Amino acid sequence: MRWLAPILLFWALVPAAAEAPGALPVLDFLRVTKSTRTLELWQGEPGKGGRLVHVIEGLQFGDSPQGHKRFEGDERTPEGRYVIDWGNPNSRYHLSLHISYPNAADRAYARARGRSPGGMIMLHGQPNGWGEGRVPGDWTDGCIALSNAEIEALWEAVPDGTPIEIRP
Repeated sequence: MRWLAPILLFWALVPAAAEAPGALPVLDFLRVTKSTRTLELWQGEPGKGGRLVHVIEGLQFGDSPQGHKRFEGDERTPEGRYVIDWGNPNSRYHLSLHISYPNAADRAYARARGRSPGGMIMLHGQPNGWGEGRVPGDWTDGCIALSNAEIEALWEAVPDGTPIEIRP
């Protein structure tokens, strides 16, 4: 039986395939935690009587996932409170939901330094034509990538105007 321990350890360390949340109710709040690579889906708001509906794990970010996005091209994902303000069914990725970055503070910070804050930060699926599975590692330019099945579930459950909080 000793031979079984290394096999069980191997399978415990292999990440599970992303599991789509299935049919979701209409969501009122999204919370991303970059350090744990999770997206919490809420009905109502946390701390205000909200109910956690589902947690999506294994999020993918830009090549520089730590720290708040400051400038165009820094490949960071913003941190703070924003809104999902529109969706793009004809995205270069398998569906995308736009995050309202940059806000006024983001624009002012970049402008004071003679830079552009960037924009077009999205929750999106994998690149069109990629095939099965996910692009390995962190690969976006600051967006938040999910599996295609996960973004499909969000597409149906996240109306325009839904708040999203992105934590370090």
